Amino acid sequence: MSYSEAPLDNPVWFALSDTHYNECINYGNVKFYHPDFTPFGAFINNEDTSDAIKKHAHLLDNFFIVGNKPKLPNTFNLKKYVGLQMIIYNEINIPIIENIVELSETHYKDLIDLVGLVYPHFFKKKTNLLGRYYGIYKQNKLVAVTGERFKTKHFTEISAVITHPNYTGNGYATQLIGHTVKKILEKDKIPFLHVDETNLGPINLYKKLGFKLRRKMFFWQISRS
Repeated sequence: MSYSEAPLDNPVWFALSDTHYNECINYGNVKFYHPDFTPFGAFINNEDTSDAIKKHAHLLDNFFIVGNKPKLPNTFNLKKYVGLQMIIYNEINIPIIENIVELSETHYKDLIDLVGLVYPHFFKKKTNLLGRYYGIYKQNKLVAVTGERFKTKHFTEISAVITHPNYTGNGYATQLIGHTVKKILEKDKIPFLHVDETNLGPINLYKKLGFKLRRKMFFWQISRS
């Protein structure tokens, strides 16, 4: 598979323009996911984002624009987070010895409970509907998950790589990532992910598994003063 990687320079915009069109709130050259799905948005053409931000702030107290620095209206604050965007084009050659379950609505409460321990701010009540989620159970308890979030025509983001704090060090995340990469490639899409540039443990794991650093990506957190 060989696709132009250009959409990955603005992945939220392209996800909302095709695969996740139905989950989009469209303010013109500024688009956001509906708050039930994720708190992320993006813009193009150097748009003055002030008006869209004021409108979206009626729906969410805190949200993010991914990509270039947005222009803020008065009485709003901006905080920058730097992520690394990483990509992989091949399956990961690792043994998968755990039973990996594709999660459904019957697993929803288990998923939300686990996410709430580790990853509560970015995961909303319908985030799981943006893609497929996979998990590992131990003694009928969901202890590790990995899922899909932003999706463009040719690329799918791996997200919510979470292991319960009491079950780390067992290779669950590694196996779930390997499994998720395989499933994305089977759909003729290319897996990518974002990770905070200060999160060295996961970064080293992703590099070990074969992910390549593609670029830095800026996440701008917006809130009222």
